[in-house]
Amino acid sequence: MNFIIPVSVGFLFGFSLQKAGLGHYDKVVNQFRFRDNLMMQFMFSAISVGGIVYFAFSDIGFAGAQTLYLHNTYILGNLLGGAVFGVGMAVAGTCPGTILAGIGQGNLDYLSAGVLGFLTGGLIYGINFPFFLSLTQTGFYGKITWEGISGINHWALILLIAALSAVVYKFASAKRRIKS
Repeated sequence: MNFIIPVSVGFLFGFSLQKAGLGHYDKVVNQFRFRDNLMMQFMFSAISVGGIVYFAFSDIGFAGAQTLYLHNTYILGNLLGGAVFGVGMAVAGTCPGTILAGIGQGNLDYLSAGVLGFLTGGLIYGINFPFFLSLTQTGFYGKITWEGISGINHWALILLIAALSAVVYKFASAKRRIKS
């Protein structure tokens, strides 16, 4: 039964991706071309809402540290992983979430290219695992959080992120209206 909530949230996230039109190649690729900021707006909104919901549930005892798996922080690994993910996303015009949304809406090219990309990346990583493991463990900081580093209450941090999200959203919307 522990899978019901994550699967439900994943389904809602995928549904939202599809309804926002982010299951289309041009939406993803045009974010990296700085022509369409919808993906950035969507992700900032999802991060803000997710943070608010998580901390609200955590504060009332419905969720909390016992339900959140916190990964170790490896600075070099995170930077390299983010760079590889970003380059792959820009080249392919999709990411794991939008691949599933695209497949769900019938884009067969997402099924072939997306699944082949997943398998190829996994195979390369698996074959070279010892190399990647030594490389990615550089800059080990353990299980850290922004709240732990800064000493600032989690509500102040999430409200700061939400405010930043609102500013980014407003700026991106204004930029879209100017281009129209």
